[in-house]
Amino acid sequence: MVPAVNKFRKALSLGITTAAVLAASVAMSTAAEAASSPIDACGGGSYHEIDSHRLGGVTIHLLYNGSTNCVVTWRANPGSPTRLLAAIAKENADGSYTDFKNDDKPYTTYAGPVKVSAAGKCIIWGGGVTISGVWNAWYSAPSHCG
Repeated sequence: MVPAVNKFRKALSLGITTAAVLAASVAMSTAAEAASSPIDACGGGSYHEIDSHRLGGVTIHLLYNGSTNCVVTWRANPGSPTRLLAAIAKENADGSYTDFKNDDKPYTTYAGPVKVSAAGKCIIWGGGVTISGVWNAWYSAPSHCG
């Protein structure tokens, strides 16, 4: 496995563990989910989709506006809150990855947006969903460089 992806997963697992603890201490709730599409969730206008990945009943969308990457994990059939994840990190000049961003909570429709300014840099992006009580996650290899 690519070392950068391993570092991303390790850093993300800390955030996921923290989110799980917080979620257990708070009644399941959702943020004000008002967007009608992944583009709308990222801020609309100049964002356009450059990649996506299907995972169970969700699609992880990667959008870009010329300087900022945005990830949104979107449910095909919104319903009662379920754990969703949207995640992204950018590459540094030394090849390490930082600026980890993730949104990992129970949502009815989508997780995210999570954004990094990464023009000319590689990114790692991904997401996850609970399906029938089982956590499923997917992360890209370093991609969309430059």
